[in-house]
Amino acid sequence: MVHGSKFFLRRWEAAVLFGVGFALLTGAWLAGQQKALAGQMVRLHVVAASDSAEDQAVKLQVRDAVLEEVTPWLAEASDQQEALELLSQNLPALARIGAEVVGEGVEVAASIEEDAWFPTKEYEDFSLPAGRYAALRITLGEGEGRNWWCVVFPPLCMGSVSETVAERAGSFTEGQVRLITGESEGYVVKFKAMELLDQWKEWTSGERK
Repeated sequence: MVHGSKFFLRRWEAAVLFGVGFALLTGAWLAGQQKALAGQMVRLHVVAASDSAEDQAVKLQVRDAVLEEVTPWLAEASDQQEALELLSQNLPALARIGAEVVGEGVEVAASIEEDAWFPTKEYEDFSLPAGRYAALRITLGEGEGRNWWCVVFPPLCMGSVSETVAERAGSFTEGQVRLITGESEGYVVKFKAMELLDQWKEWTSGERK
C-alpha cells in the first residue's frame, strides 16, 4: 500500500511538472506571437477626463475625429516605423483636433507611447493579446476616466462592416490573422493566460527591486 501511494505521488508530481512545462512553453509561444503583432501595429489610446456620462461621450467623439484625421495619413505608411514618424510629426495637430471637440477649458495632450501595456481586448471581429505596444495616446483633461483603445495602424477600427480583418490587416501573416480573429481554438483563454503570466512577471520583478 505504501509502495502504491509513493507511485501515485510520483505520477501526480510528473503530471504537475508536465502542466507547468506546457504552460511555460505556451506562454513563451504566445509572448513571441504578441511581440510579433506589436511590431506591426500602433494602438490608439484615448483617455477620458472623468467617468461622467458627458466626458465618456466626449471621449468617443474625440476618438472618431482622430481616426477620421489620421487614417488617410497612415494609408501612406508601409510599416510601423513610418506610421509612428507620421503620427509624431502631427501630434500638435491631433491635440488641436481633440481640443476642438471638447471645447474651451479642457486641455488635450497627444503623445506617442512606445512601450504601453494593454490588457487582452476583444473587439467585434478580432481580439488582441495583452502586452506592450506602441500607441498614440490622447489624454483629455486630467485623464482620470475610463479609456478607449483600438488599432490605428493598420486601420483595424475604421474598415467598413463588409471588410474582414484579413483584408484590413495588410502585413499580418495568415497565422496571425487566424490568431486574432479567433480561428485558433481557445485564443481568448490563451490570451488571458498570457495576460496573467505577464502581470505575474511584472509583480515578481517589482518585488525584486
